[in-house]
Amino acid sequence: MEEHFFTCPYCWERISMLLDNSVNSQHYIEDCEVCCQPIQIKLKFINLDLVDFQVSKI
Repeated sequence: MEEHFFTCPYCWERISMLLDNSVNSQHYIEDCEVCCQPIQIKLKFINLDLVDFQVSKI
């Protein structure tokens, strides 16, 4: 697991998330821990290194 910090696209608060680097490509929706809005998350790991991380509003 790897901790990653990013900014919520709704409330602009900086939040952290634990990412599972054992799965190469991931796409899911998770609620912001501050404003509770749904955030679409896309990420990609190559050799356990995070190479792409995107968040967007739904």
